[in-house]
Amino acid sequence: MAKILIVGCGDIGTKLAKTLVAKGHNVTGLKRHPPLTPEPGLQYHAADITIAATLSDLATDFEQVFFILAPDGRDAVSYNAVYVDGLNNLLAHFAASGTQPPWLLVSSSSVYGQTQGEWVDETSIAEPTSSTSLAIRAAEQRLMLLSPAHCVLRFSGIYGPGRDYLLRSARQTPAIQKNPPYYTNRIHEQDCINVLVFLLEHRLAGKPLAQCYLASDDDPASQWEVMNWLAATLHCPPPTIKTVAANAEQNKRCNNERLKALGYRFQYPNYQAGYGELLSVKSGLPFTRGL
Repeated sequence: MAKILIVGCGDIGTKLAKTLVAKGHNVTGLKRHPPLTPEPGLQYHAADITIAATLSDLATDFEQVFFILAPDGRDAVSYNAVYVDGLNNLLAHFAASGTQPPWLLVSSSSVYGQTQGEWVDETSIAEPTSSTSLAIRAAEQRLMLLSPAHCVLRFSGIYGPGRDYLLRSARQTPAIQKNPPYYTNRIHEQDCINVLVFLLEHRLAGKPLAQCYLASDDDPASQWEVMNWLAATLHCPPPTIKTVAANAEQNKRCNNERLKALGYRFQYPNYQAGYGELLSVKSGLPFTRGL
């Protein structure tokens, strides 16, 4: 089994760590404030990657590094601290020891700047306009140029248990853009973990990975469609139509074919599957498709 470092043990990082420990891997989680009572089999290293000195005693003999950090704030300073300064501190620490294990950086579909409903994939131009997404894109480029063994995984909007903003919004009869359609892209939290495990196992089996994968479900549905379905399923009034200009932004549509061609199959391939299960758990009733 592999010796693995997970940099950033928030919600997804911790669940990934538990999954890998259960599979027999030797997992270390790097976290600023590790829990007082860690999960059985999971080791923690207390460090702040934005402060190089806290990394001095971090081991470097890992066979895989996952970088799954979330910045403290939604601003350029917070994102640069993690994706530029923090990443550089970690890379310098490994370089000083003469080791360079393969990395898997969790990125975001926000690195795409397309806004007119275009389909995007791993070959599409990634030129974001926001300062936060520019920091993520800089981290991608830093790693991919450093070694062909490093991989970037771009998640679209993550949802799942505890991530119920859309459900709360659907209950409030929101005004939603209908024409032109505004496309939404999502991935269930469990699929995030499953994809990370899938790519690790692919690599450990000696199979080659591309340097970039886009992870989003099979159905980049319009926001109007999703909110109407949620309202009907929740027995709430439908959303109202938000009047917008004919040339209003339409976001983009994420194509997941490269990941599926590698053999991955989504546990939640569309919003009905994911949100249907969330609603059935909340209500305690079985979910019936087609509501």
